[in-house]
Amino acid sequence: MTIIQPIPIARPSVDDSVRALIARRRQGYSLEADFYLSPAIFDVDMEEIFGRHWIFVAVEPDIPEPGDYLAVEVGRQSVVLVRDDDGQVRAFHNVCRHRGARLCVQPQGAVGNLVCSYHQWTYTLNGKLAYAEHMGEGFDKSLYSLKPVRVESLSGLIFICLNPDAPDDFAVMRDQVEPYLRPHQIRDCKVASQIDIIEDCNWKLTMENNRECYHCAVNHPELTVSLFEFGFGYQPSPANAEQMQHFDRISAERCQEWEAAGLPSAELEALDGCVTGYRVRRLPLDLAGESQTLDGNAASKKLLGGLSRRDLGGLSLWTQPNAWFHLMSDHIVAFSALPLGPEKTLVRTRWLVHKDAVENVDYNVDNLTAVWRATNAQDRALVELSQQGVRSPAYQPGPYSPYTESLVDKFCNWYVGRLAARYLD
Repeated sequence: MTIIQPIPIARPSVDDSVRALIARRRQGYSLEADFYLSPAIFDVDMEEIFGRHWIFVAVEPDIPEPGDYLAVEVGRQSVVLVRDDDGQVRAFHNVCRHRGARLCVQPQGAVGNLVCSYHQWTYTLNGKLAYAEHMGEGFDKSLYSLKPVRVESLSGLIFICLNPDAPDDFAVMRDQVEPYLRPHQIRDCKVASQIDIIEDCNWKLTMENNRECYHCAVNHPELTVSLFEFGFGYQPSPANAEQMQHFDRISAERCQEWEAAGLPSAELEALDGCVTGYRVRRLPLDLAGESQTLDGNAASKKLLGGLSRRDLGGLSLWTQPNAWFHLMSDHIVAFSALPLGPEKTLVRTRWLVHKDAVENVDYNVDNLTAVWRATNAQDRALVELSQQGVRSPAYQPGPYSPYTESLVDKFCNWYVGRLAARYLD
């Protein structure tokens, strides 16, 4: 009896699949479905994007005092941020050097030292192993410090890079962006509220939605009370000519005033041209022009830093790949997107006010958070509809608007470009 052996089927490797997707990428169009659905592509994203780039994870007011710590989950890795006794922000892998137990179990807290609950190995706030019982006289504690994670602060916004060989252009972003952020003095703020939501979508859909305001007028009635959607791209037409002329006029006037007062306002955009991509711009707000609130008035009586004027519009900062920020005279809203799975993303929103502002005296949390609580819920519904759509066999990449979605295209160009740098070079 002759046994016929099956002929092995050559299956494309993940690398080959990624190269093929990159090669087929059509600029000016949305991405292919596999970018949003494939578990293998998700693993690539976690390794190549979230594993090798500067990721926004926290604000310095999360850990204001020595001994304060915050644990952050990035994919399968946990990182603990801690302020040491000298006031420096440090970051370590949240893994005990003994047998690998999770070191900080609670997401946030305050400690004198970092102590592993398993066998009580104890580390100082700068990561040095200080105590390890029963290890013998020849045991060298200096060989078992916590493994550090690269960390940088952008005027109080904390970024980490999980790869020791981090992109070296963070300093370029700092030089360009910090003059815009400095007047708001983020380090002298406190976190008045934090809300986490889970979006049932791929993280890139979360970010693409953020990078345009094409959808704002219809879907975000609370946000567009104060926010001019024209500032994020709009196609001129007879129907909107009067509104756009009004926006252009007050933009020019306010920008001139702000620049004269030492507040940089002109757009700086490097979303697609840098490894550490960013965009920053100060834009006027509608109504009272003071804040992103339901009436356009400042949400906090205590202004940030040394600011004395309320109507300073909104300073928008976007950083690749996972964050966006709105800074006003009275408060700051900071957003981060952290992937949890191919079709699940954590969106964390923090509202910051001056550290001396008193709740229910200087500000009310419901009023402070009302606009973005509503907007986040609306965006969640929209991106989940998008995720449902890309699951369909009928989905194919569609064209971006050159007027309202050019910055979405730049996000996708940046993303595909970063993969290409790893897989095609």
